[in-house]
Amino acid sequence: MKINTLTLCLLLLVTGIHAQETNSPAFGKGLFNLVGKDSSWTMKIGTRMQILSITNWDQNDGGNLADAESNFLIRRARLKFDGYAYSPKLKYKIELGLSNRDISGASQYTSYAPRYILDAVVMWNFYENFELWAGQTKLPGNIERVISSGNLSLVDRSLVNSRFNIDRDLGLQLRHHTYLSDKFLIREKLALSQGEGRNVTTGNQGGHQFTARLELLPFGEFKGKGDYSGSDLVREESPKLMLAATYDSNQDAVRTRSNLGSYMENDTGLYSTDINTLFIDAMFKYNGFSFMGEYADRTADNPVAVNTDGTPTGEVVAVGDGINLQAGYLFPSDWEVTGRYTNINLDEQITGTQPVSQYTLGLSRYIVGHKLKVQTDLSYLSTEGNNDELMYRLQLDVHF
Repeated sequence: MKINTLTLCLLLLVTGIHAQETNSPAFGKGLFNLVGKDSSWTMKIGTRMQILSITNWDQNDGGNLADAESNFLIRRARLKFDGYAYSPKLKYKIELGLSNRDISGASQYTSYAPRYILDAVVMWNFYENFELWAGQTKLPGNIERVISSGNLSLVDRSLVNSRFNIDRDLGLQLRHHTYLSDKFLIREKLALSQGEGRNVTTGNQGGHQFTARLELLPFGEFKGKGDYSGSDLVREESPKLMLAATYDSNQDAVRTRSNLGSYMENDTGLYSTDINTLFIDAMFKYNGFSFMGEYADRTADNPVAVNTDGTPTGEVVAVGDGINLQAGYLFPSDWEVTGRYTNINLDEQITGTQPVSQYTLGLSRYIVGHKLKVQTDLSYLSTEGNNDELMYRLQLDVHF
């Protein structure tokens, strides 16, 4: 019987934990919180899953809704390990994805191996308010992408995120924060990465990716890291606001969506072009009310991939812009109503894609905050020149 590396690691982990006498933490605080005898290391082990049901209706030629198409799947199933090594100033995080949606995308550039690793990063607080990150993790991109998928106010992220986000990559990040006054907080984040996404083993095929993000929090920090979490679960007693902007430049990018999308192959190998992405976003929370807004814009020097003789290959960079506006209110009973408007405008002459608008209304019941919740939403998708669509989703989210 063959046992792959991941299975073997999990067996060893479970066996090692079972051999110790541990007092498990409260629900949602991890499965196990381990501390070395000399306190030189810690490890919190957690897991989470999302069980999702989706039903879609397309508008037929007569203007009526066609028969429903449904799907039931494990959207996410993940293992997470984090803590510190040697010193609390040297932290780490490892997150593995086990669902088919998490591990899909194998190609020659990932050595045809499943993409289990989501995060594998070390974070070193080397001087005062400076941190150096090394490894694979999320780039400091748009706010909606950096919010964990388990901490969203709706079932999943918006179309703006799916079209423009810069996701995860392998490289270095430098982070710093300072206060202009007792409350006014400024955070700066810089990243230098490979530019081809996560789990790539045959890079660097193109150039490098440079990312810079600036965050302004004029009214001070959010409670419980609420600036990177959906819904105002802590019910901020005073208004809290974060205004931020990210600029990302992927030099000689070889994929259609910067470090995501398909590789642009031509008759000599890979076609490359500089791809630049701008994000402007905001997060506001006060007394159960939350608002998140995002604007994204992507450009490319030469967005149409061509062969050496100038003929198009059929691959193009998804250039254009989009806006996403979302607001919700959490009632004292821990039910939340959330609305979202999304609009995408890709360059039609280049991408052949018509403008798209989506309207979403969601309802969430937080049983133990984001750690145990049931969410449902209904979305109406309107595409110029094409039939409209209706989508209903229901999801159970459980974190240990």
